[in-house]
Amino acid sequence: MASNKSVNETIDWKEVARIMLLSRALDNIEESELVPDKKVLYQFSAKGHELAQILLGMQLHHPKDAASAYYRSRPLMLTLGLTPEDALASDMAKSGGYSDGRDIGVVCNLPGDNSPKVLPMAGDVGSQYTPAVGYAQAIEYQRQHLQDESYEGALSVILGGDGSVATNGFWSALTMATTLSLPALFFIEDNGYGISVSSELQTPGGNIANNLRSFKNLRIFSGDGTSPEEASALISQSTTYVRERKGPALIRLTVPRLTGHSYQDNQAYKDEKLLKKELKNDPLIKLKKFAVPNIISDQEWVSLEKETEKTAKKAAENAWNRNDPDQSTLKKMLSSGYSEIQKIGGLYAEGYQKPDSTTDPQPEKQRINIVEAVRRTLDHELESNNKLLVFGEDVGAKGGVHAATLGLQSKFGEHRVFDTSLSEEGIIGRSVGLAYGGTMPVAEIQFRKYADPATEQLKNTGTIRWRTANKFAAPMVVRMPGGFAKCGDPWHSESNEVFFARMIGWQVVYPSNAEDATGLLRTAMRSNDPTIFFEHRNLLDSKYARRPYPGDNFVVPIGKGKVLRSGSDLTIVTWGAMCERCENAANQSDASIEVIDLRSIMPWDKELVFESVKKTNRCLIVHEDTSTAGFGAEIGARISDELFRWLDAPVKRLAMPDIPMPYNVGLMNSVLPDEQNIALAIREILTY
Repeated sequence: MASNKSVNETIDWKEVARIMLLSRALDNIEESELVPDKKVLYQFSAKGHELAQILLGMQLHHPKDAASAYYRSRPLMLTLGLTPEDALASDMAKSGGYSDGRDIGVVCNLPGDNSPKVLPMAGDVGSQYTPAVGYAQAIEYQRQHLQDESYEGALSVILGGDGSVATNGFWSALTMATTLSLPALFFIEDNGYGISVSSELQTPGGNIANNLRSFKNLRIFSGDGTSPEEASALISQSTTYVRERKGPALIRLTVPRLTGHSYQDNQAYKDEKLLKKELKNDPLIKLKKFAVPNIISDQEWVSLEKETEKTAKKAAENAWNRNDPDQSTLKKMLSSGYSEIQKIGGLYAEGYQKPDSTTDPQPEKQRINIVEAVRRTLDHELESNNKLLVFGEDVGAKGGVHAATLGLQSKFGEHRVFDTSLSEEGIIGRSVGLAYGGTMPVAEIQFRKYADPATEQLKNTGTIRWRTANKFAAPMVVRMPGGFAKCGDPWHSESNEVFFARMIGWQVVYPSNAEDATGLLRTAMRSNDPTIFFEHRNLLDSKYARRPYPGDNFVVPIGKGKVLRSGSDLTIVTWGAMCERCENAANQSDASIEVIDLRSIMPWDKELVFESVKKTNRCLIVHEDTSTAGFGAEIGARISDELFRWLDAPVKRLAMPDIPMPYNVGLMNSVLPDEQNIALAIREILTY
């Protein structure tokens, strides 16, 4: 290990002092002027945390390094190159900040320019961990398997407070980092409180470092984050340990929180004795005592104080005088709304060229089921794109619970097709980090209901592009079986696709047959946006869904529906397993019925549906999801709102009642829309 003396000799302590005084000046001007004047609406001070973060930032020098920060991380950001004006512009919701006024000012990111990047933070506690460990896995994949030497020696560091170690994200990330021995450093700033809750209620014994000393493949460092000598030595040792590929590490540094959790927090839960103790433990006081006069003269220190106060004041003036953010792309979520490719994330940010494709199928003679269509499509894309990774629980040797990945691990290796721990939060968070690292993650969630623990990561993923003003994005594909099968039940048979339709920034596709499954999956894996690929369980091996394999270049555009049956008297809009039932019911009717398979739920083909309804003047919407607030309600509302004068009858919906899917087959069939119910609805609309 490096000695304190040798470490200290390599540190520019004058620069440490300058950044720390600047950080303190920015906090002071916010608290004394900008918040009272309502120029800053949310303020989270870093007072007490600065020294450790600045020393960490000085150890992040590799161009492929990444940090995953949280709301008290401005000192780190300043160390890595954030300007004071951009920092305050973010807090003031002005143009040029982290998000161009779209997000809270402390929700940070930094793309870097051939320099360390700060991965997009989210506003929820603990969500920063798994994406950062996913990025660490991307470092290893690029370095080991793609032989990219530019990743040699890079690391991923995750900053978090002591309260965050109680979250699912922390424990999932810890499992991933240790089982895979990834170059990840967990950087825990322990100030003893999660808002008002003491650390003893967050962690048994109040010390996460002590609790993790028995973890295999995890090196523990712990000490005082306010001591210049001790903190610098520990941070140097921990970052060096990870860079040398000895495995992941966790460093816990104790620091005081010298203000409330946020500006509005008066810290009434702390007694006077504790408040005085924390003030005496101010790292700025200790830094001055350490540096003056041996490293910095007293006069230089005073000059730095004046200089940084002046800088902070000028930055505040300039930031306030900036223009308000541009509104032109505010409503754009997907990459198609932006004129430029994002700087970080996915294939296109690294110069990916989409292969040739066709929307005209080149069918083989033999019909295949959806499982085989998914497997063959994954196989071809794995073969043609060495940055595509397939993973999830049981996708490796077992080939997935529905056998869709059978044989892929044997062919492409465990580094391309691999199993994960049982944590859906970890699967999606890992996908985000892998996308930041330039790969295309294709993750499997075994059943729709199992995605619930990943909700936080899924929702955050869709908004990355928007809330970073197109600096970052995380394109990925999440394969997700659901819906009824040979029987039902509340856990494996949930459909609830509307949940994802409302998850801003995601594409949601729902094929009803093997040909469309091939085309939609291939399009999703070549897309620059995240996509939910819904695989209906009852269609995986059904006779209805079997189609000839349409060829390795076949694609289906996302957002384009398909007319399954032409007609002039009534339009039926449906998707998934209801397509077969709607076609059969339409075939039994004497009327001329048009049946549309949406194929994509988000975006949905409004143009095709409207064109049909204008022709038929009547519409029936059939889906498996529950009736109240199901996606059919959105379609029906749009038709009623925009096509009212074309309608000869009210728009009707046929869906599941508002109950979970029952297990008993008879009960299940009694509540699912069937051919008889659909035929009855057709007659009711036609005779209205």
